[in-house]
Amino acid sequence: MSASLILKTHPAIADIDPGIWDGLGDGNPFVSHRFLNALERSGSVGPGTGWQPLHITLERDDQIVGAAPLYAKSHSQGEYIFDHAWAQAYMRAGGDYYPKLQCAVPFTPATGTRLLAPDPALRQSLLAGMTQFARQGGASGVHVTFCTEAEAKLAPSAGYLPRVTQQFHWFNRDYTSYDDFLAALSSRKRKALRKERQKAQDFGGTIRHLTGDDLQPHHWDAFWAFYQDTGSRKWGQPYLTRAFFDEVQQHMRDDVLLVLAEIDGEPIAGALNFIGPDALYGRYWGCVQDHAFLHFELCYHQAIDFAIARGLSRVEAGAQGEHKLARGYLPTQIHSLHWVQDEGFLRAIAQYLDEERDAMDQEIEVLTDWGPFRKQAQP
Repeated sequence: MSASLILKTHPAIADIDPGIWDGLGDGNPFVSHRFLNALERSGSVGPGTGWQPLHITLERDDQIVGAAPLYAKSHSQGEYIFDHAWAQAYMRAGGDYYPKLQCAVPFTPATGTRLLAPDPALRQSLLAGMTQFARQGGASGVHVTFCTEAEAKLAPSAGYLPRVTQQFHWFNRDYTSYDDFLAALSSRKRKALRKERQKAQDFGGTIRHLTGDDLQPHHWDAFWAFYQDTGSRKWGQPYLTRAFFDEVQQHMRDDVLLVLAEIDGEPIAGALNFIGPDALYGRYWGCVQDHAFLHFELCYHQAIDFAIARGLSRVEAGAQGEHKLARGYLPTQIHSLHWVQDEGFLRAIAQYLDEERDAMDQEIEVLTDWGPFRKQAQP
């Protein structure tokens, strides 16, 4: 790291000026000061959660010129770039895998800038600063997850290992309507999705898009019930607290799209999305009544409708789920960076990642070929 740069750590995002932090970012809602602050103020991260904030900044001449969201982790939950096997192997070899440092947005498998700085040299300094901090603090390593492809290209020169995994994303090819998108699909897939949407919309109620001032506190009461039901089945207990949604209502309702299904005015299911400058990010779904295909309608088809109407370039539909493929969401590379202090273990991870990358490339190729698009319309 350049001698003119000073690395500082911050135990709370509130210690950093919001204007400075957001001025270094690219508008991604999850890396925004208000989102990270909502996690901390609501108790969703912090003491007792295994996510201890240790955000870093770079200063030059008393001015912050770089920053990154950073956490000390005592487990590997809520990350979605899975390293459980690494942790087990590390501990079997007699090492302490935890604590580790995680440059990430907690509980959020959405791509975006992680190294908030205006040029590659400063991003390299942020990576170097995190490894320096890990060495000084006794962390086993540093993991930068769901970063951009440009950030991933910095990995080798910074001593990090790049990892490639995949998610399913929908891409807007200048569609003017959902029917325009359907026209790019094979006849059989097009008919199947039309039937699916018709069946879903025949659930006996209405579907509403709520954002900005249309969102009211009672909507979050309903969504909390949905979120608890899904969270208890997926994770044992939900990651987010009820207070988090109050923070979102107060500070981020313009960044949110809540797709709500109602019967006789009573909410029965909902899908929560966050709106970025050029993408819609699907995050949570839940329901208190089961209706055929309603999950697909609220989470995937309605998201496409909204993205087309807003002129957004893509929809990121969250982690996993090959069922998204038939609905026009294609396998897409996801990037992360990894560094561990133990050089022998780092070499072992490097070999594993080389093999995993080849397998992932083949999987993406096969899944894309299985996609619903007409071959001549293949994105």
